[in-house]
Amino acid sequence: MLVIRPVTLADLPALEQLAEHAVPRLTNLPANRDRLEERILRSQEAFASDIEYPGNEHYMFVLADDSRNDVLGTATIRAQAGAAEAYYTYRQETLIHASQQLNVRREVQTLALSHEASDATLLCALSLNPRYKGTSAESLLRRARLMFIAQYPERFSRILAVAFPGYLDSQNESPFWESVGRHFFARSFQEMNHMAGVRSKSFIAEVMPQFPLYLPLLTPQARAAIGREHPAHEEALAEMLAEGFVRSRHVDIFDAGPIVKAERERLETFRRAAWHPVRIRPEHALPDAEPAMIANQTLSDFRCIVARYALSPTGQLMLSPQHAERLGVEEGRAVLAAPLTLPSAVDALDEGEM
Repeated sequence: MLVIRPVTLADLPALEQLAEHAVPRLTNLPANRDRLEERILRSQEAFASDIEYPGNEHYMFVLADDSRNDVLGTATIRAQAGAAEAYYTYRQETLIHASQQLNVRREVQTLALSHEASDATLLCALSLNPRYKGTSAESLLRRARLMFIAQYPERFSRILAVAFPGYLDSQNESPFWESVGRHFFARSFQEMNHMAGVRSKSFIAEVMPQFPLYLPLLTPQARAAIGREHPAHEEALAEMLAEGFVRSRHVDIFDAGPIVKAERERLETFRRAAWHPVRIRPEHALPDAEPAMIANQTLSDFRCIVARYALSPTGQLMLSPQHAERLGVEEGRAVLAAPLTLPSAVDALDEGEM
């Protein structure tokens, strides 16, 4: 049975494999044993601490197959994206150049360095075994973090954000980096990707130009890559848009990948989640029902699984003994449930400061 749980040090070898095979390589999930071990320890500290407001906590989860003792995926929540250092992005803006004497008025698109997203809670570092791509396991891994945030809102910001990897060409290079970053670092995208994973992205912002970048001065390939996700993450972006996230004006300073944001109360998981007392019944006695994410209400032993959203006439959530055991709940104990299926995604437009 597949279950979402907090990471442990025993998961380190599996995390190394997930980091090594992530497509593309993720700067927030570095294929570096020391950094991964450091992140596991930081996560364990966050789960064990009493928190009243978001700070530099990282909550790292794994998708595990308990029957085989395998770790199949991982995903992280950064409580505050810029708690330790400013979280830089490029903000898409429009500048107007006008002259009454020459009867000229031009609107020019620009990118300006920004750290407005520093206060947001960041959903990041998701990597999944390729065999489970496109399955309910992928949705569980991605959205179980929202079930955790819903239970412990004081630990997180009201604004949630997801930064998606940007577009890479057939040579696995970033057109945006080649047009912008390479001029200031004289290194390839892949070299910088590795350095950013072992260190952070803040040093990139420190060297990049502080003045706005005028898009007409970039190559056509770079302009086309702005706000465009990596092909391997198209379905993930669609699911987050269906969840209620919207495309923001912000893009990654590294590869110009899209950043989506949302007020957490507007997300489908938050709006449709409900508490139900548990009623345990044999598997064969459970009625057919739509699949749902079911989470217990234990902080350090958090568990989230997929089970049927089957309610009794009195509003009890009916679970099999196996599901109840995986969640660590007894009959009468309340669990949080939210439908696994989301509405169809539609293209979202910029909305204010999102």
